[in-house]
Amino acid sequence: MRLIVRPLFVLLFCSSLVVFGTAQNPANTEGRGVLRLRVRVKDGEATRGLARKRFFLVRGTLEQNRSWIQESQTQAPVSRDCYYRTAGASQQLISWLKENDCESVYCREIRQDEWEGQNAVPEFRQAVQAGESEFKNPDVARKWFTVNLAPEIRDGFYRINRERLKRLLAAAESTSGAAVQSVMTDRNGTAYFTDLEPGVFVLTNLLPTEMTSTFVSWNCEVQIKAGDLGTERPFLVMNRQERNVKCVGVEKPLPVCESGTGQ
Repeated sequence: MRLIVRPLFVLLFCSSLVVFGTAQNPANTEGRGVLRLRVRVKDGEATRGLARKRFFLVRGTLEQNRSWIQESQTQAPVSRDCYYRTAGASQQLISWLKENDCESVYCREIRQDEWEGQNAVPEFRQAVQAGESEFKNPDVARKWFTVNLAPEIRDGFYRINRERLKRLLAAAESTSGAAVQSVMTDRNGTAYFTDLEPGVFVLTNLLPTEMTSTFVSWNCEVQIKAGDLGTERPFLVMNRQERNVKCVGVEKPLPVCESGTGQ
C-alpha cells in the first residue's frame, strides 16, 4: 500500500522551489537562441547528472550583476540535515529525505513500510495514527497524513529556501531590468532555455546546491547568439574543472550541524 500525496502538493513541493520561466522545448525560433544545459557533478567517487535542480538566466554580465551575486554569496545557506536536526526530526526521517534528495515530505509517495512496522519513520506513524483518530477513516488518514505533521517538519525547509529565492530573484530582476528565466534539469541533468534574445546572460542556480559534503554555487557568463541551437551545442556545467566544461561551480564545505534532538 502507498500513501498518495495530493497532486497539488506534489506540484508545489517537489524538489523545485518556485516555478518560473520558459518551457523546456529545444525547438528554435528564427533570430533567437537555445541554450542546452548539461549539468554533471562529481559527488564523492561518483559522477552523475544533476537531476531536478533549477537554473536561472539573468540578463547582463557578471560585473553588471555583481550586487545580487555578492548578496547570494554572503548569505550562509542552511543544510537539509542541520535544519531537520534543529527542528527535532528523527534520524529515520532525515535518512528518508536524504535517500531521494528530498527537501520536504511532499517529495514522493510514502510506502506502507515507512509508516508502519519496525522500520517506520516515527513522524509518519504518529501522523497516520492521529489522522485515524480524527477522521475515523483509515484511508482518509493515510492520504492526508501530512496535515498532522508539525509545520517545521512538513515544509519548513522548503519555505525558508523559497523566501530566500524570492528575495534574490527580486534583486536580480531589479538589477538586470528584465525578467529572470528558469528551467529545471531532467533526471539526466539536461535542461533547455529556449526562445532567447541574443546577448550576454549570467547562468546561476541562485541558491547553493547541496551535495554530500559541499554546497555548489554556479555564476557564469553565457553569450547567446541568434540561431544558437541547443541540440547541437550543449553547455556543459560541472562542479569541477574538466575538458569542455563551460561553467565551473564554486564549492564550499557543508556546515557542521549543532546537536539536535533527532533520534
